[in-house]
Amino acid sequence: MNTRERFDAVMQFQSFDRLLMVEWATWWDKTIDRWHTEGLSAELTDRYALYNYFGLDQYKQMWIGPWIPAAPSHGAPVVSTMEEYLAIRESIFPAKPFDAELLAQWAIEQQRGDTVIWFTLSGYFWHPRCLLGIENHLYAFYDLPELMHLMNEDLTRFNLQIIDQLTDVCTPDFMTFAEDMSYNHGPMLSEPLFDEFIAPYYRKIIPVLKARNIMPIVDSDGDVGPLADWLDAVGVEGILPLERQAGVDIAALRSEQPRMRFIGHFDKMTMNRGEDAMRAEFERLLPTLRKGGFIPSVDHQTPPGVSLAEYRIYLRLLREYAELAAR
Repeated sequence: MNTRERFDAVMQFQSFDRLLMVEWATWWDKTIDRWHTEGLSAELTDRYALYNYFGLDQYKQMWIGPWIPAAPSHGAPVVSTMEEYLAIRESIFPAKPFDAELLAQWAIEQQRGDTVIWFTLSGYFWHPRCLLGIENHLYAFYDLPELMHLMNEDLTRFNLQIIDQLTDVCTPDFMTFAEDMSYNHGPMLSEPLFDEFIAPYYRKIIPVLKARNIMPIVDSDGDVGPLADWLDAVGVEGILPLERQAGVDIAALRSEQPRMRFIGHFDKMTMNRGEDAMRAEFERLLPTLRKGGFIPSVDHQTPPGVSLAEYRIYLRLLREYAELAAR
């Protein structure tokens, strides 16, 4: 199987020769800096060159979103009122929001089966938070409902435009909505708020994605267990990265969502504890890996506490269990 065939087989719960080997969120820059002191060539910094170097499968990501002015500090608001949003509204949605020539180059690799293409859009929890700031956004569900809906209506139009433009070049294999709407104790909003402010926009865009054979996946940190049912109800077909430190349990999640796709979930906190700890983590994952619809990967980014030697052990075990899971 080539990379694309393997991805399709795993994600469609069909037979596969091995699982994909991916680092979905790449590595911390400090991790790569450390590895440069441990024998990794200083010339190796590019994400895709590192995939090749480490023997990982190639998959190309294009992040496409509004051009939002920088906040004065992390989590601070860019706008606080309807008037302030209307003043920047026209400027944040570019007519040509991505590099079509680069995508066309990737499409040649995709057609050969050498790579999987995915793109990321701003989601409907993420986007208003980027504009309103972390704290103000949570109040805005109650204090500024009209503004919240206008922001997401505008985003939906923009996202639909992106999908049309992308599919004029090629059909990506899957996509992710950037959301981060959970933390380690569950979702940061209630189900009624999700149904009122988030679900309507998913219901507009997800049928368009599925009609183009693009698998919609939500990217949210934290405990996504309670969120899974809400996402399933609006047509989302997968979740990543399933952070173990937030208490996510893949076996329980698979039991509750037998047809949902998952990426990630390997506990990164085992990676500097030696081969036995990493092997035990793969053993925990293996029964679910064998069921299909699940691609293992570090449950966020490989942290700088992991040495290059330890990462090589992880890669060796990843290949071993990718083959053991074959069905």
